[in-house]
Amino acid sequence: MKNGQQPDRWFPARPKSVLNRVTDKRMPFKWSINPYRGCGHGCHFCYARATHVWLGFHADDSFRNNIYVKRDAASVLRSELKRGKWKGGGIAIGTATDPYQQLEGKLGITRSILEVLREFGIPCGITTRSPLILRDLDLLQKMKVTSVNVSISTLDETIWKKTEPSSPHPRQRLKTVRELNRAGVPAGVFLAPILPYLTDSEVQLKSLVEAAAEHEARFVVPSVLRLRPEVKSWFFRQMHPAFPGVYPSLVRLYQDGARAPEDYRSALLERVGRLAEEAGLPTRIPPQEEQEGPRSSLSGQKPATGEAPVQLSLF
Repeated sequence: MKNGQQPDRWFPARPKSVLNRVTDKRMPFKWSINPYRGCGHGCHFCYARATHVWLGFHADDSFRNNIYVKRDAASVLRSELKRGKWKGGGIAIGTATDPYQQLEGKLGITRSILEVLREFGIPCGITTRSPLILRDLDLLQKMKVTSVNVSISTLDETIWKKTEPSSPHPRQRLKTVRELNRAGVPAGVFLAPILPYLTDSEVQLKSLVEAAAEHEARFVVPSVLRLRPEVKSWFFRQMHPAFPGVYPSLVRLYQDGARAPEDYRSALLERVGRLAEEAGLPTRIPPQEEQEGPRSSLSGQKPATGEAPVQLSLF
């Protein structure tokens, strides 16, 4: 499936619930909404591939080609909110799928969800890799949007094409960040995931951080590749022919688990923090009151060097 094409198969699903409580205290939000299960972007590193195993598929391209669509999501969400299920706290849209993947252009499930959230005045944050979000500017400008987090892992076209076979061009995503901010919708970049030995060099990271600043991003939040067991096999199978020189080092780095060793991650995040500080960008999503102030208030903040406890992005 090439960029912009629809997945091979999609299935309507009647969800019993749309609003999911998040109990992980490391997450800065209390609720999540995912309009779809599966994602047409087909990013080889996506941790959410593991969720398709629960549906009887494998964590291979079944995740990209078999999409479950919550067709009645808006009505279910409205019923949940009327019953008082929401007890306060932010809602994260797009923690396990891209809410603006290709099918959204045809079906508008995410838009219908946003309409309900606007109706009830509930704050939300959105994570996506797609410029399609600009379609909904009219809604977003009337809502309580805490942040739009546009995920970009690299500006290198070769690496992008070989790791994200059907996602929108990274440069288009940068333009999306600028357009959102100029329209009054706070947006920044999730530098996610950073791929060891592929996108972790000083040159690669600096180019992306500087591009984020040039496109008026309000933040740049880094996160290092995480490989859940169900995803690791698929990812390595794709990396072996695509990057044979890097493949052995990648396997060694992740041989003991889902994460790279702590010393590697700490040094990498510290490097991104330094580059972000030089570019005048925070490495955490600023509080809403700071985002509403002048852009100069965002610079000078000390970047975080640890694993940032931020909203999950699609990696």
